[in-house]
Amino acid sequence: MAMHTRRRVEMDTELQNANAYPVPSGITMEYGTAGFRAPACNLPHVMYRMGLLAVMRARYTREVIGVMVTASHNPEEDNGVKLMEGMGEMLPVSWERHATSFASAHLGELRTQLSALLRDCPGTESSSPAQKYHVLIGEDTRASSKMLAQAVSHGVTDLGGTFKNFGLVTTPQLHYLVASHNSEGLIGEPSLDGYYHKLSEAYKALMAQSKPQPGNEGSYPLTMDGANGVGAPKMAELLSYMKHSLSVKIINNGESGKLNHECGADYVKIGQRAPKGLQMREGRIYCSLDGDADRLLYYFVDKSDTFHLVDGDKISTLMAIFIQHLLKEAQLPFQVSVVQTAYANGSSTHYFEETLLLQVYCLPTGVKYLHAKAKECDIGVYFEANGHGTAVGDALSDLLAVQMMLSLLDLSLPQLYALYTDLPSRQLKVKVMDRQRITTTDAERRVTHPDGLQAAIEERVHRHLQARAFVRPSGTEDMVRVYAEAETQESADCLAHEVALLVHRLAGGVGEEPRAPS
Repeated sequence: MAMHTRRRVEMDTELQNANAYPVPSGITMEYGTAGFRAPACNLPHVMYRMGLLAVMRARYTREVIGVMVTASHNPEEDNGVKLMEGMGEMLPVSWERHATSFASAHLGELRTQLSALLRDCPGTESSSPAQKYHVLIGEDTRASSKMLAQAVSHGVTDLGGTFKNFGLVTTPQLHYLVASHNSEGLIGEPSLDGYYHKLSEAYKALMAQSKPQPGNEGSYPLTMDGANGVGAPKMAELLSYMKHSLSVKIINNGESGKLNHECGADYVKIGQRAPKGLQMREGRIYCSLDGDADRLLYYFVDKSDTFHLVDGDKISTLMAIFIQHLLKEAQLPFQVSVVQTAYANGSSTHYFEETLLLQVYCLPTGVKYLHAKAKECDIGVYFEANGHGTAVGDALSDLLAVQMMLSLLDLSLPQLYALYTDLPSRQLKVKVMDRQRITTTDAERRVTHPDGLQAAIEERVHRHLQARAFVRPSGTEDMVRVYAEAETQESADCLAHEVALLVHRLAGGVGEEPRAPS
């Protein structure tokens, strides 16, 4: 047995394509909350190594593993990669250190690390007999994605792994494909056709229970901003399965315009405004996806043309109310809990606890943390305020869920928005030399390093009414994110700017000092 293991180590670590993917000088990367993200030109060696790691993980778990090539809401010139577990979950924290180590390892180090991992991980000698593929690969619409996906495939084949590249898919669609392959069809047919069929049939069956509202569809038609990303063509494909049960006008569909540029969920959330080029009208509802369709936000304007955002907090409110309604009808005693991050608006937390009488938990940013906590609850509901909800943040299925729940509860989007009033807030980004200089605790609500920053933030917060503020290092780029809430928008903007200046001065800001929000 020992000789057999040694032969496999020697065979699997020849790495025929490795010389084509050297580690660039001076580049180190860390596997963050959403995997690796960086300018696309800095990623070929990382992609190759993630192909190697995906095969190792597939052999360890004896399940199909997913590798998604995307940088989500980042600018078009960036790209990234994230690994998916057998049932669609994110890569375990215990394996993130292997990803970080592989990414910067030169060839000799890489062979040594692979050999050590082969020796230490049970189950790596072979695949499950029923397993057709080790790795499923997906790509977003970036020009760099095909080349980077090829680097992943070279890593897969260098360890004797097998793969299938589905090409252009949303990140959540690849999650579905991975989970359905591993469930042997119990989750659904492991194909995009199976995905569309599952969602469309469920939506039509649920909507059949709603009471027809004469003129309602015409009063609230839906316009979807596809961020010029993969979500736009995939939504069009989904609609072809709906048989007129849902009508959506798709803008920023990728035919013109730049990915995530002045459009998409991140742009709408941070700017509290509609995507460029959209003329909003009272009585209509709008939503935005991000570049890989794992975020969803709704918005509308009132008769005074004031913009109102229905973010992840409001969508989780809708879901909690709907589930409570179902439990009451079924007379089931289960407890609904809500899991949030520090970005959740304080008014939403108060509404969950004081009006809906729900247990609320606050966790660090990242779906892996929220999902783990939600699994501990009887029924766990979670949406990050940025619009990323459910285990994989499927914006297409979340869109269907929102439309369905509003209909079955006979609730309009403005009525949902009016359930509670958000405290005015502002988010800013501060570019820094090294985001790891900022460390936090208490679900990222307090800074532990650099010294003096937390005390300075608290001093600024005390100058404003109903205020709070926190900072946290971005999980995807050398930025520090600043969040502030206060009684008025002017006060929230002022507080955010004050804290951004503190970060720039105390945490190694790059370039000019941050400007006040306009």
